[in-house]
Amino acid sequence: MRGAGALDVQPPDDHFELRLAETGADLAAAQRLRYEVFVAELGGDGPLVDHAGRFERDAFDPHFDHLILVDRRRDAAALDHVVGVYRLMTSERAAAVGRFYGEDEYDLAPLKRSGRKLLELGRSCVHRDYRGGTALFHLWNGLAAYVLEREIEILFGVASFHGTDVVALAEPLSHLHHRFLAPEDLRVRVVPDHFQSMDLMPAGRIDRKRAMLAMPHLIKAYVRLGGFVGEGAYVDRAFNTVDVCLLMDTGRMNAQARSRYTRGRA
Repeated sequence: MRGAGALDVQPPDDHFELRLAETGADLAAAQRLRYEVFVAELGGDGPLVDHAGRFERDAFDPHFDHLILVDRRRDAAALDHVVGVYRLMTSERAAAVGRFYGEDEYDLAPLKRSGRKLLELGRSCVHRDYRGGTALFHLWNGLAAYVLEREIEILFGVASFHGTDVVALAEPLSHLHHRFLAPEDLRVRVVPDHFQSMDLMPAGRIDRKRAMLAMPHLIKAYVRLGGFVGEGAYVDRAFNTVDVCLLMDTGRMNAQARSRYTRGRA
């Protein structure tokens, strides 16, 4: 990766390009894709959402890097060229801003006092026409390159279940709590005023296969790579989601998981 430009690792498909957003049009196209996924599909909203223009924005956007997957066959002039996006903020960038985005939902003190290099991830989404294909794989490949170049040690970010009915999500949330709770030194916790326990069912009553099937693909992918979750869920009624905080400590990943994530680059 070379700053805000093309990535050293590019998708083999000639029509795809993987890079950090370089222009205002790139960022606007990423925000347009986010609107289509988070607002139009999932019913989210927020103070800076532009329904007339169909952009999902927030005040943190200027402070993040935006990893984008571009399909060159699509119309860039119509802001239709971005088909996948990941929003990325390093601990150095967060220090300049004064905080991480996720601090509205989680007490990140265990991560911040660790002294390790952090990367906050968020707003990950893929255009509906590209799901089930290679788009998410390409985004993860670009994320791995970004992490390796910057020597990131801990990745974290909020991921969401659709809807706000915690009872309906009791089994997958409980499975995350019983099987994938972060080690105490990394165990971030939902802010007190919004704490929702994920310990909603005894471990012995959980059907593990059914619980995993009920999880969004992104959450399943992280825990299968050796990721953890923070303590408690956050019910985000504005965004129509139940959020969990995912964490991945690159030092704790096993060799097989690290190879899958980095595709042999480290």
